[in-house]
Amino acid sequence: MLDRLDVASERKHFLFQIAETRYDFVRTVDRRPNGEVLMLAERHEPRGLPGPVFIKRLHTPGTRARRQRLREEVQLAYRLRHPAIAQVHHFKVRERKPYVVMEYVDGPSLDLVLCLMALRGRPVSVAFALFVGAELADALEHAHSLTDDAGRPLGLVHRDVSPRNVRVARDGMVKLTHFGAAYSQLVGRVETQGLLRKGDVAYASPEYLALEPLTPASDLFSLGLSLLELATGRHLFQAALDGGATDADHGVRVEEEPSLPLTCMLAEVRRYTPEDVAHAVSELPEAFGAALQRALRREPESRQASAGALRDALRDALALEQQRNGGRLYGRKEVAEELARLISDTSAVRDQVELEDEDLFPLGVGPPALSHPSGCGPRG
Repeated sequence: MLDRLDVASERKHFLFQIAETRYDFVRTVDRRPNGEVLMLAERHEPRGLPGPVFIKRLHTPGTRARRQRLREEVQLAYRLRHPAIAQVHHFKVRERKPYVVMEYVDGPSLDLVLCLMALRGRPVSVAFALFVGAELADALEHAHSLTDDAGRPLGLVHRDVSPRNVRVARDGMVKLTHFGAAYSQLVGRVETQGLLRKGDVAYASPEYLALEPLTPASDLFSLGLSLLELATGRHLFQAALDGGATDADHGVRVEEEPSLPLTCMLAEVRRYTPEDVAHAVSELPEAFGAALQRALRREPESRQASAGALRDALRDALALEQQRNGGRLYGRKEVAEELARLISDTSAVRDQVELEDEDLFPLGVGPPALSHPSGCGPRG
């Protein structure tokens, strides 16, 4: 049974069938405290070779309203067609449990890239961070601009732009995943309950944490936090890592266990200043730092006007970085090469942490991971 998946005893077995296509379980990739499980599976067509897919077993909604919301979220995800967004293929309910079949991305999550950075002791290049950021901002621009069949803006907000939901393929492609937490402002759809938060609060915007109305600017803040950590190796709210009062102490309900205590994040978000952000980006190139400072402003209306504007700022910063490097272009090929070097650099110390992708290194990995917002132990 899928409810009792055990890493030590995992083996390939039948999951379910959709029309004439069979899906076989291969291994577990990720587990979330809310009961979600991300699996690698094989897709078997009646004719042709098997192919890999990701299948996410979702938490079973407990009420009719939540079941309706889940169906709507998946329907929204079907509409997304962008090279930097992992495609949602199918939705399946089996034994009262919902599953989403998604595009397979052959490469680690950005969360895992951050882990490898920590093991190596230095971040990726500025160009790597800028390229990844521009790709993600372009994907968000597509999602934010999406309309329904009548041409009405859907007002789509991802709500969970975090390293855990970005994958970097071995060929250099960047993919934003997990649109199952998406929020739409379209009139008439079932909206998220007021005191209910989804996603990783370590990368949530101030207005999201304060339960204020969401706009696409919320995703820009989350992307800014992720890129700052990717480029520097440090989370803007690193102080919150020391913990504090639990969420239960404050009567706050969350759908997913946050990687940082919610109350600590709320405190950090309330007291951080533009000077804190300026200090955090001080060692980055000026154009990159300026883009991040704007994306990380507390007031949503003070951030970039759109994800497209942030994308353009990041691409301009990348062009300047390429000029500083003698005009050498930086694209998917260079991302793939740098990712391969990062994996190679950390292969000697891979037994220091349990990584999500057992196939990343030929010989696997070792003991349990340490506590960290991205699940890999402290980053200094």
